[in-house]
Amino acid sequence: MYEGAVQELIDELGRLPGVGPKSAQRIAFHILESDPDDMKKLATAIVTVKDRVKFCSVCGNVTEQETCSICRDPRRDPTMICVVEESKDVIAVERTRSFRGRYHVLGGAINPIAGIGPDQLRIRELLSRLSDEQISEIIIATDPNLEGEATATYLVRMLKTLGIKVTRLASGLPVGGDLEYADEITLGRAFEGRRSMS
Repeated sequence: MYEGAVQELIDELGRLPGVGPKSAQRIAFHILESDPDDMKKLATAIVTVKDRVKFCSVCGNVTEQETCSICRDPRRDPTMICVVEESKDVIAVERTRSFRGRYHVLGGAINPIAGIGPDQLRIRELLSRLSDEQISEIIIATDPNLEGEATATYLVRMLKTLGIKVTRLASGLPVGGDLEYADEITLGRAFEGRRSMS
């Protein structure tokens, strides 16, 4: 335990996701030892992002304007929506250069243990988009974990009554992975999602 401002900083850093007590202490001491101008830039960047950045009124992605650049882009296919959990997932899909449609960011995944149900996610907004826009396919790209699977299952059940094609990203073995290290769920998915080679 440290005194005053140092302990306050450690406590605040420890509230960040993925930052435990030891990491918070290391970061705090890095800040103390760093050039004051660099740390002022960091503090300014944090304040600026909180002041300027908001969520897109259409898809929920982060933006500094009312709508994000993807929603404003007329070259994007307006008939396809890729549903993701977080804004960082949009970036991951965009890096593949395989999808030219639009997105819908849920703002998380169903997680009853953490008190997150469908009402805490942007599912109503998705349904609203489906009634306003001409959508032919929804691609569900939630994480392949328990929460992501629960969210995908909920969405599929809800969306199949609307007559819109609903697909789920395939999942399985990563390139460069070894079969012996794959868990049974991943290996099972790889078998289910196999494709013809001839």
